[in-house]
Amino acid sequence: MNGRTVSCDPTELRTLFLFEKLDDAQLARLCREGRVEEFEAGPVYTEGDAATCFFVLLDGTLVLTRRVGADDVEVSRSSQRGVYAGAFQAYLGERARGAKYTGSMRVTEPSRFFVLPADTFSAIMRDWFPMAVHLLEGLFFGSQNTQQVINQRERLLALGSLSAGLTHELNNPAAAAVSATAALRERVAGMRHKLGVIAHGRYEPESLLTLVEVQERTAEQVAKAKPLSPLEATDREDAIGDWLEDHGIGDAWQLAPTFVQAGLDTDWLDQVAAAVDERTLESAVRWLNYTVETELLMNEIEDSTTRVSTLVNAARQYSQLDRAPFQNADVHELLDSTLLMLSGKIGKGVTVVKDYDRSLPSVPAYPGELNQVWTNLIDNAVSAINDTGHEGTLTVRTALDRDRLLVEFRDTGTGVPADIRNRIFDPFFTTKPVGHGTGLGLDISWRIVVNKHHGSLDVRSVPGDTRFQVRLPLGAPQSDAIEPEAAEPSAFGASPEASPEGS
Repeated sequence: MNGRTVSCDPTELRTLFLFEKLDDAQLARLCREGRVEEFEAGPVYTEGDAATCFFVLLDGTLVLTRRVGADDVEVSRSSQRGVYAGAFQAYLGERARGAKYTGSMRVTEPSRFFVLPADTFSAIMRDWFPMAVHLLEGLFFGSQNTQQVINQRERLLALGSLSAGLTHELNNPAAAAVSATAALRERVAGMRHKLGVIAHGRYEPESLLTLVEVQERTAEQVAKAKPLSPLEATDREDAIGDWLEDHGIGDAWQLAPTFVQAGLDTDWLDQVAAAVDERTLESAVRWLNYTVETELLMNEIEDSTTRVSTLVNAARQYSQLDRAPFQNADVHELLDSTLLMLSGKIGKGVTVVKDYDRSLPSVPAYPGELNQVWTNLIDNAVSAINDTGHEGTLTVRTALDRDRLLVEFRDTGTGVPADIRNRIFDPFFTTKPVGHGTGLGLDISWRIVVNKHHGSLDVRSVPGDTRFQVRLPLGAPQSDAIEPEAAEPSAFGASPEASPEGS
């Protein structure tokens, strides 16, 4: 909104801390090329508009806000003369062209500002303070590059940890599949031998066909076997063992557990006994035992290879290597893949509870970066639980919160002390011992959620109940969403005594 232009007094400008060291000619140029504007209570500029002006408060009260989801969040309020806001990084020159206000400013009472166009501000800075401009440019872009390198390092460290966990998770099913395959080869060889023994026996064709039918039903029964309680399994093993001994079949203690695992009982054995004569019963039972064992081993191989396939798919989902960077994403798929990737690190001391609202719609997002947020929050929760020295619970909940999708990570860990709660999202702040944390995980998470997705990241904590809450807008984030390290004029600035955001 445009204010009412009034006369500019160089003497008044000299009373502001920004201009107190300028000479008369410089103050005269400011008044000549700038202007003083009066604003009634209301907006001065809006987030997303072109950053065209540099504002310095002469009198009144300003409020600076950022848009988070559907809400305007206040980040600073000041009545101090000389506080400034707007395009105060216009000194970057051509590299700042096309920049937009990354926040909004309003006044709560009639207020006056000294207003300088961004291009004029840039020219004055370069004319009067050329060395300072070079130093500021170096500081700005140097810190930006440093932050990018550190962020990349943080991502690589996380990737290394995940790779180690994934290797461990893959090793178990792969080793199980190898072992089962070797055992299966032995059982198939034994089955061939027993088949030869049966072929030399005196079987009537009808009896042999019946035995083959029993074998087929046995294989089907293995696939349908239901787990038994320990007491039920013991009782059935005893019953089968007694049956085998009563029929003169040795090593009953070895055969009985296999038959029980396959869901077979004495009724099944009676069918086998009815299909063959007593002289060849033992060979038939042992041949069917090989059938049962091969089916069980094939089930084990299938389970192991399915586990490997699931882990590979989870890794693909987690990394998003074969997906577009920006897409409509199902947060539940992202959460599941991250939990699976971190299962090795979560360990047995942490119980994971999923409280999902599966009716929630997909959200437009950068899935690979959201997975990084989930990783950081889950890792912190697990660490907090482990710090208690006993077992705990991590609850991952999704819900609809007005016009936003809520993802909450709740842990029963040690909690976040109140005196540091407002600092945990600061870069390099960490409570972990030296060498165990960089202090960037929550900072990166905050920037991904707030700056890139226009969402919010909040924490509520008491010992035994800590909740990190991510809220994502259901609508598409702006395509020109800017991360803090982007080379653009900041929307916020103030005096050294009242700076709301260090830009």
